[in-house]
Amino acid sequence: MKNRMSKTIFTILLAMGILLPGIGQEPAGELVLDLQGAVNYALEYNKALKNSRLEVDRSDASIWEAISQGLPQVDGAMDFMSYFNYELEFSFGGGGFPDFSDEQLLQALDQTMSAFPGTTPTDIYRHTAGNYYDGVLQSMVPPSTIVLGNSSSAKLQLSQLIFSGQYIAGIQTAKLAKKISEQNLEYNELNTKETVITSYYLVLITEESLAIVEQNLANLKETLTQTENMFNAGMAEQTDVDQISITVNQLRNSKTALERNVELNYNLLRFQLGLEPDIGLTLTDDLRSLFIELQPETALTIPFLLDNNVTYQIMQSQEEINKKLVDLEKWNYAPTLAGFYNYNAKILTTDFDMNPNHLAGLSLAVPIFSSGMRKARVDQAKIDYSMAQTNRSILEDQLLLQDKQYKYNLQTSLDNLYTQKENVEVAQRVFDSYQRKFEQGMVTSLDLTQANGNYLDAESNYINAIMEVLNARLQLDKLMNTL
Repeated sequence: MKNRMSKTIFTILLAMGILLPGIGQEPAGELVLDLQGAVNYALEYNKALKNSRLEVDRSDASIWEAISQGLPQVDGAMDFMSYFNYELEFSFGGGGFPDFSDEQLLQALDQTMSAFPGTTPTDIYRHTAGNYYDGVLQSMVPPSTIVLGNSSSAKLQLSQLIFSGQYIAGIQTAKLAKKISEQNLEYNELNTKETVITSYYLVLITEESLAIVEQNLANLKETLTQTENMFNAGMAEQTDVDQISITVNQLRNSKTALERNVELNYNLLRFQLGLEPDIGLTLTDDLRSLFIELQPETALTIPFLLDNNVTYQIMQSQEEINKKLVDLEKWNYAPTLAGFYNYNAKILTTDFDMNPNHLAGLSLAVPIFSSGMRKARVDQAKIDYSMAQTNRSILEDQLLLQDKQYKYNLQTSLDNLYTQKENVEVAQRVFDSYQRKFEQGMVTSLDLTQANGNYLDAESNYINAIMEVLNARLQLDKLMNTL
């Protein structure tokens, strides 16, 4: 019923513009929050979480970067070259007159006449001399000259990865990296929830302690006034007045210190919420009613599931990444095939141009021998994977131990709470009894102030016991990821 009423008031205040914790709204003026509203507000405006969300966005970009490496790539280029009118010379001649000795000529004549019987030296002379001089004339043709002028071209290249095992494993690794960044965001959100809830509890605890001191101070002030009247009437001594006056002054100092602590804790909560220090903040939850609604003892019977723990989830993802890295290193043994197409548009060209306009081809890279480097990398990746598996196993043991320890702490704090609650009731009865007896002159002021001090100690111990229970339940909820 109370929750329903609180939600109704929350809605009315929001509609009036008094309450400003809505999503997408900037804080301004006065902010009124219950515990859940404070948690939601911190998740929206906490500055540390903004970087965690940016990490998730960056991992999205990393995935697309990995994918795009296997998609078509188009590159363009334009160039201009000047050869400063360089003249390129070339010829097809023999290069000069041959120089033969007389013995070589006579030997050649004898061999020719032996090979062709009936041939006279005159016939041989006529035939060889004609061919010889024709060659001489050809060798005397001047070389050709080409002037290389300016050239300019625009190039367009299209490339496409056809097969690469590393490409496939790289995409899978990038997706796992995004998963880890999302889990880190969840982990940081869990930490933010814990700090906000702790700060919220701390404010309520301090305000509760302040309320107890203020009530006690008001009672002692009234007692002091009565004692002063009794002293004026001759029914009490000056010592009684002084003793109670000292206690009143001590309570005033305690009240002032608690007021400073309240403001300090509010500022801490403002920081966790991402608020400016001058923003007004009002908390609507009451400590005792919040404690009753929480029902801390119910957490003792909830079974702990490892897979729900965020830290364990991150460790599992890290193990998967290490496994993918092993596959990535193994793919270094596989060939890589890529295709390409080039188009060369010639804007300016020289007279001597051998570059084609269109060019297409395939590129196959086959790893052959690396002196054991690839094997060493695979072995290292396997070792990292084994270490990740061991670390996960260690974390399992730690988390199971924490579950038992946190439940033990919660049970111990609950037992202490029940004891401190009884002590408060007893101390309250004793103080009330001593106050009545003091008014009747049956006990001294020292007895009264001592009973009052015992009562305040019992209240302080009780408040601390509540905080211990809340913290123990908070640790257990964080471990189970149920905040």
